[in-house]
Amino acid sequence: MSERVFLLPDLGEGLSEAEIVQWRVAVGDTVTVDQSVVEVETAKAVVDVPCPYAGRVVALHGAAGETRPVGQPLITIAPAGGGDEPAGHAAYREEERAGSGNVLIGYGTGHGAAGRRRRRPRLVPAPEPALVSDPAPAPAPVAAASPPAALTGGVALVISPIVRRLAREHGIDPATLRGSGPGGVVRRADVEAALAGATPAPRLAPVPDGLGAAPPGAAGGPGPAGRVAVPAGEEDVVVPLTGVRKVIADKLSRSRREIPEVTIWVDADATALVETRRAINAATPDAPVSLLALLARICLSGLRRFPQLNARVDTEGQRIVQSRAVHLGIAAQTDRGLVVPVLRDAHLLTTRELAAALAETTAAARAGALPPARLTGGTFTLNNYGVFGVDGSTPIINHPEAALLGVGRIVDKPWVVDGQLAVRKVTQLSLTFDHRVCDGGVAGGFLRHVADCVEQPALLVANV
Repeated sequence: MSERVFLLPDLGEGLSEAEIVQWRVAVGDTVTVDQSVVEVETAKAVVDVPCPYAGRVVALHGAAGETRPVGQPLITIAPAGGGDEPAGHAAYREEERAGSGNVLIGYGTGHGAAGRRRRRPRLVPAPEPALVSDPAPAPAPVAAASPPAALTGGVALVISPIVRRLAREHGIDPATLRGSGPGGVVRRADVEAALAGATPAPRLAPVPDGLGAAPPGAAGGPGPAGRVAVPAGEEDVVVPLTGVRKVIADKLSRSRREIPEVTIWVDADATALVETRRAINAATPDAPVSLLALLARICLSGLRRFPQLNARVDTEGQRIVQSRAVHLGIAAQTDRGLVVPVLRDAHLLTTRELAAALAETTAAARAGALPPARLTGGTFTLNNYGVFGVDGSTPIINHPEAALLGVGRIVDKPWVVDGQLAVRKVTQLSLTFDHRVCDGGVAGGFLRHVADCVEQPALLVANV
């Protein structure tokens, strides 16, 4: 059997490329069917790619940090030994001839889960001190728990994409670091320690001739070839616009170009909402309900009354498409950037189910564990920017949706209650909507309904 070239598979959801984060195998390793061979970062998530072939790795196409297009070679596998083709490979070859042959990330190829276990990084133990008759003290042995990557074949033991990106942005080769984590894994603290101890040469910047030039050799004067020294740490920081950051930039730019958006807002007394949540959680502390879950329930009530906002504009078909189901997007800030995981068919969930789904989804989003399908297809977005300590915002609509509800922080403010001044829990609610799908009457009606339910949660009972 000849060598097999596994192509970067179709990642779905319109994704056309992926950045190699970390190879999990090296040339010469033996792999099994469905074994994860590489970790890649798409515009949606960081995912593992399983290989449908078994054999020996003879080539890795692309290095860590390199972006590979879908359908291009990813890894070349040769048979582990002579003889007949292993069972199942013929089926894969037939599928490849049929047009794909690639494995959708996250779904494997149908074989048992045992082949999808992650391989642990192979560590090379430190050499034992040589026994010599010379009474002179021998050099201290290198700690076996954290050998530098140079001793492990040049492969840095870096698990976190954040650590890898931090090192890459500052020009640090993780292979030169001694990891302080278990098994020698390089942590963020190791990269930061290397940055703190680094003493890079001053960067030289050109200056115009004769404009305030100090004599050569004078403090702050020009260096070689008429250039002045810029103190270390004052260089421009260049951040590549790739991965999630690139998708965020593209999507928000498209939203601002295509959608004539309008933002309206209102202050609301959230005291009763806070007390309602406290009462619910006191009654059933084993299944707590968050304020975000109550706000999601209020949004669903508003969308039921004003379905015009649960829509999108089909520009090619020149039509407005109103969705019957509510796929609620929840804006979540993560280490990889802003993502909007989607709770599908949120209108079918109870308030407790909403709370559980929100907790699970946001935790998975921050861990980078959500598949691409969980980050697309929303019909309306709820954005709690109050967690950043701000009162208001004019957010950009999550294209191609038609509206987004923003919630500011809840703070104590003076408020008039029954003609008397009192201290109440007040929040600002904002609605950004696509003026093509509705006019101010519908948008104002929705926002007023949301504010009324925040101030009087009992109104929700009539709509449940």
